[in-house]
Amino acid sequence: MVSIRPATIDDLPAMQHANLCCLPENYQMKYYLYHALSWPQLLYVAEDYGGKIVGYVLAKMEEDSEQKHGHITSLAVLRSHRKMGVATKLMQAAQHAMEETFGAEYVSLHVRVTNRAAFTLYHDTLGYRIHETESKYYADNEDAYMMRKMFDISLKKEEDKRRKANAIKDKDKDSPDTPAKKPAASAALELPDEPEQPSSSASMGSRGGDTPSPMVMGLVQCPPDVIARQADEANTPQGGNQNDLDEDAAKKNKRKKKKKK
Repeated sequence: MVSIRPATIDDLPAMQHANLCCLPENYQMKYYLYHALSWPQLLYVAEDYGGKIVGYVLAKMEEDSEQKHGHITSLAVLRSHRKMGVATKLMQAAQHAMEETFGAEYVSLHVRVTNRAAFTLYHDTLGYRIHETESKYYADNEDAYMMRKMFDISLKKEEDKRRKANAIKDKDKDSPDTPAKKPAASAALELPDEPEQPSSSASMGSRGGDTPSPMVMGLVQCPPDVIARQADEANTPQGGNQNDLDEDAAKKNKRKKKKKK
């Protein structure tokens, strides 16, 4: 009969002994003490019916990351108590404390690529997934799988994000198309204010040399020489220009003089 309980300071020597018996990665006592003082909720031991420590899990919180998450530093179970579900229970206890006590979104760990037994436990039994492979992670230059397991709080956040994104898409589909704004009319195309009607003498000009006022035709202003020519034509009687009339008058005067003689 093996029970799982939180570790105490008095359990640290037995935890270190189990580590030396099971793993090539060993730690000094101050490393265990650092974990026990910093994250006492994340250290668990497996104790048999005689009070002997037969396994442990050493874990911590990664506080410098953008996502709050835990990390499994070390897991060991004596050979005499393997294949009894002890490692699974130790891992589940630490994971539960990470999520409930610290609000971790996921937990990570490293495992040697050649450690098939540990990989099967993490991947098949506990649901971890390979996040990346870190080259020469261990002291003997062996590669490591960096694995992660997402907690319910993280999965819930992802589901909320997807739900909100889908709601925004549905809202955009249901909303009517926004009518395109009409371009503002160019100032050059705006009709000018209707000018006051000029007097007859001003619009037609005079022989005294008065300058005719400009004529606005639609949107085009007539040049001054055109306006002057139009004014002269308007003042000229029908039937010919002024020179022709003067010549006709001179011929009539000559005829009158001949008759008198």
